[in-house]
Amino acid sequence: MTTHHSGSGDTATMPTDVNARLSFFDRFATKAAAFVSGAWFFAMCVLLVLIWAPSYFLFGDVDTWQLIINTATTIVTFLLVALLQNTQRRADEALQHKLNAIADALADLMKQVAADRQLKQLHEDMRELRAAVGLENKEGT
Repeated sequence: MTTHHSGSGDTATMPTDVNARLSFFDRFATKAAAFVSGAWFFAMCVLLVLIWAPSYFLFGDVDTWQLIINTATTIVTFLLVALLQNTQRRADEALQHKLNAIADALADLMKQVAADRQLKQLHEDMRELRAAVGLENKEGT
């Protein structure tokens, strides 16, 4: 496992360090996000609104019906926000791991080119890149 540490104590995790095994909740959240982002879910929501809206105007004062609909939609919205936040967080983490790998590879390439050509500016650029993404300078740089 290759983990790079910056001077501030932050850890930059590389893609190969990430455990690909998802928890039950993560798998459920991924499937739920795929379902609710699809056209069928949207069509079901539109259908629900089309069924609900006329009942409001046709039956007038139907407080119990309105309370049930409002409560149900609030609960579903609350749960979906939690599930979608989980998938968004994991997507953000995966993207950060990929960026760490790219920055690490680029810094290694810059180090090799600088060593071959003895370019002082390239060494400085490499240090700035590593500092910007939270990677420590490797020995000899």
